[in-house]
Amino acid sequence: MERASERRAAARTAVVWEAVQHVLTARPGDPGPARVLDVGGGTGGFAVRLAGLGHEVTVVDPSPDALAALGRRAAEADVAARVTGLQGDLASLLDLVPRAGADLVLCHGVLGLLDAPAAGLATIAGALRPGGALSLTVAQAHAAVLARAMSGGFAEARTLLEGTLAPAGSERVAGERRFTAGQVEELLDEVGLRLDRMQGVRVFADLVPGSLLDLQAGATEALLELERLATDRPEYLTLAAQLHVLASLPGA
Repeated sequence: MERASERRAAARTAVVWEAVQHVLTARPGDPGPARVLDVGGGTGGFAVRLAGLGHEVTVVDPSPDALAALGRRAAEADVAARVTGLQGDLASLLDLVPRAGADLVLCHGVLGLLDAPAAGLATIAGALRPGGALSLTVAQAHAAVLARAMSGGFAEARTLLEGTLAPAGSERVAGERRFTAGQVEELLDEVGLRLDRMQGVRVFADLVPGSLLDLQAGATEALLELERLATDRPEYLTLAAQLHVLASLPGA
């Protein structure tokens, strides 16, 4: 039986997973398996599932332990032949993988760890084929204010509130940069990537007590449906813990 923490984790990632699947199935014609690059993909939460759909996935991650876990996970799912793990990071990405070779790049939770987010996005653009897609998740600046206030950190919430209009990625919370929607759009434009869709994810999942998912029958499914309904509504974008962006490299 799934624990509440596992059900909450599923609700947090389901909307992103569904959007990634749509990107791959919406490719024109009969393109066959996609070449997917997962930057910072760790133990393969997305990579193994994508390989299970028949795609060829390369995971680039700095942690040898995470890559070892990825290998075990891929073997258990019988997709090891379609999953490649490479030790590295965004700085070394184009030395590890072919330039302009990826149909889809996943960059989930990585951009906020970089000192130079624009340079990281430019590197990703160099790995995409013309017409290729990027799935990007970043921590959302306004949600950090709400989270700190709800936990009683009012002074910190005020500091964050005053900093949300600063230059893109200038503010850090617990070592991670957080971005507004406008800042993400500016970064994409700077490196020549076209914004196709921006949605708020984890609007409610981070706020709902985990105990409710155990106490109420069907609560996880209801929470996920609520997340789906809110994800494209602009009035909820600033409440989302993360922004999920789908972008593409023009020129196909």
